[in-house]
Amino acid sequence: MTTGPGDPGNYAAARLRLLTAGARSGPPRRRALSDLTDAWLASLLGDAGEGVALVAVGGYGRGELSPRSDLDLLLLHTGRGTREVAALADRVWYPVWDLGIALDHSVRTPPEAEKAAAGDLRVQLGLLDARHIAGDPELTAALRTRMLARWRAGAHRLLPELREAARERARRHGELRFLLEPDLKEARGGLRDATALRAVAASWLADAPREGLDEAHRTLLDVRDALHLATGRATDRLALQDQDQVAAALALEDADALLRRVYEAARVLSYACDVTWREVDRVLRARRPRPRRAGRPAERTPLADGVVVQDGEVVLARTARPERDPVLPLRAAAAAAQAGLPPSRPALRRLAAAAPPLPVPWPAEAREEFVTLLGAGEAAVAVWEALDAEGLVTAWLPEWDRVRCRPQRNPVHRWTVDRHLIETAARAGAHVRRVRRPDLLLVAALLHDIGKGRPGDHSVAGEAVVRDLAARMGFDAADTAVLATAVRHHLLLAETATRRDLDDPATVRTVADAVGDTGTLELLHALTVADALATGPAAWSAWRAGLVADLVRRTGAVLEGEEGAGEAAGERERSALRPTAGAGRLAAEAWRTGGPVLSLRTRAKTPAEADRAGPAEEETGPEPVGAELLVALPDRPGVLPAAAGVLALHRLTVHAADLRAVDPLGEGRVLLLSWRVAAEYGSLPQADRLRADLVRALEGSLDIPARLAERERAHLGSARRRGAGAPPPKVTVAPAGSRLATVIEVRAQDAPGLLYRIGRALEDAGVTVRSARVGTLGANAVDAFYVTGPDGAPLPPREAAGLAAELERALGG
Repeated sequence: MTTGPGDPGNYAAARLRLLTAGARSGPPRRRALSDLTDAWLASLLGDAGEGVALVAVGGYGRGELSPRSDLDLLLLHTGRGTREVAALADRVWYPVWDLGIALDHSVRTPPEAEKAAAGDLRVQLGLLDARHIAGDPELTAALRTRMLARWRAGAHRLLPELREAARERARRHGELRFLLEPDLKEARGGLRDATALRAVAASWLADAPREGLDEAHRTLLDVRDALHLATGRATDRLALQDQDQVAAALALEDADALLRRVYEAARVLSYACDVTWREVDRVLRARRPRPRRAGRPAERTPLADGVVVQDGEVVLARTARPERDPVLPLRAAAAAAQAGLPPSRPALRRLAAAAPPLPVPWPAEAREEFVTLLGAGEAAVAVWEALDAEGLVTAWLPEWDRVRCRPQRNPVHRWTVDRHLIETAARAGAHVRRVRRPDLLLVAALLHDIGKGRPGDHSVAGEAVVRDLAARMGFDAADTAVLATAVRHHLLLAETATRRDLDDPATVRTVADAVGDTGTLELLHALTVADALATGPAAWSAWRAGLVADLVRRTGAVLEGEEGAGEAAGERERSALRPTAGAGRLAAEAWRTGGPVLSLRTRAKTPAEADRAGPAEEETGPEPVGAELLVALPDRPGVLPAAAGVLALHRLTVHAADLRAVDPLGEGRVLLLSWRVAAEYGSLPQADRLRADLVRALEGSLDIPARLAERERAHLGSARRRGAGAPPPKVTVAPAGSRLATVIEVRAQDAPGLLYRIGRALEDAGVTVRSARVGTLGANAVDAFYVTGPDGAPLPPREAAGLAAELERALGG
């Protein structure tokens, strides 16, 4: 007996041959399987006449048939007799069921199909991919045309619904690139998101970034195909027990290599979704009625030098010249993270393409911006992911490529290695007030697991990597040694506290010998907490925290006994009291004239930096990279807040400052204020303008508080949230800091007007600022003020503690 083309046996045999042919896989096999299935279903329907069409929808409509995929079919008809349509449906459905193939089917007229789509977003998405199989092609074409038209007409309402569905799916299934047993379809960054991006593109409102997107989509489909063949089931979950077999089917080295490939694909899809949904939001906002003059350009609010905010994204200023500014990518990233805003993808792509490589070693500004980026807390994570997607992270840190998307099979870990590292840095931001060097804490947090993926103990391997990396970043030998120690011993405190007897002096002695000093100990303590919190809920508990704190206390007591107390601060103070010859001349002139004298000296690039300048710069000359401002004036109340307020009003960022009192002519005190400043954006102000405003501030005719408040309101109005989520300020009295004065240490998020507020609070407290050392480490101000009482002596302990508490309250308000 001869069987026809619609015979299930013929189709089943041909299907089996196709799926077991080793030389044919990936997109060619999916296309061949779809074509084979089309031909079989068309033969089943036969000659149905006009007014009937068999339509593939959903994944089958896109030609994405995996070995165990459902067949999504719609029998479309124009209202022919119920019995006749039912007979046609039975002619197609029953042979499919007989073969055990899952079938998602419906029988509808075009109006019924449109009504079903209007009430169910999934139905509507499936019909967007409708593809004709057999029957009346005009019927299929007309339905597809109407569905696309309805989708585009209702995009303003439907796209937000689609985005919320994606968010809910992510909440239920997690993020594909961080799961040990990911759902390839439903998790964020999976196949459903690829379908959503197609739907957005079909709306004509926005389109996803195309680079790498098709390849990422193909990767997930290939893995699902191999998973179906390995398990013999229609599953989208890549279970642990199946990963080795799937990896072998795809000719990959092992299950880790498989997961890394899946994670890379999911990363591309997730980033494409982030960019696309922001663009959808921008387009929908633009379509809403706004009380703005027609034709007026979108508002661009300055954020940093060469960086502005527009439409809720951080973009480059029109005057930015990335080809001449290697630090601009870091400056833009730091500004975006501190403001809690996403960087624009076109801006990142321009920076990646045009900005020259960072000099080696990195200039100080690059390190400061890098630390500022890391110190932004949770906001830094999304910015870092965007930077990594555009290749900027590996341009700065080539070592990052080895840890990107690297899985961690320890069930305690919830993230891949790369995400764990940036999450640790984000959590370390909450502890920057606990350590003397917040910059080293943040960098150590980012790099503590950089040795993973290398042979041997990752802590030992990481130490060697960090020594080289820190030197390239421009850290000096002492700082490099601290970073190397932190990476080498980042597990020391937790492992010792939970596995050793803390009452045994040898235990504490071993930790003290490994750590070396109290500064490194406090850094390791903060890193231990941040590392555990970024690992997962099971990695940290009150019990572990108590044990680690006890070990730190005992180790600190041993180290403090070895280090002595107080002499370092006193020596630094005495060595800094002698002014330079130039400062002495300024001080003498200020005493003679009775008013402020200013010297503003622009610091240009060093010869080594100039040698690295491009041809464009050789034509125009070197550009300034900062300025040194020296102010001298007779000692009087209110000098520090007045000077700091004037600098803030002129949008000068203070990177370092020094205040001291001198007696140049033996006749009276003159205050010398030495500042290292840079324009927040734009050019530096003229020294004459600074002097005039300083005179007005001292006379009381310049209302600095009101002007600063007005500026702060402008920042808030432009959605600038510098330091969002930063830990609260911390003010302490340095023990044995000086024999001549009480040393008040202030650690706070750096912000415009911070130094003015500190100076004002100290003035209100009635203390005299004998000298000050002001500095910034990334986004953190680390300031020390040497103060005395009205009698010129250090403050009594209780009074000093009260001053610190009052200053902390004033800064926190």
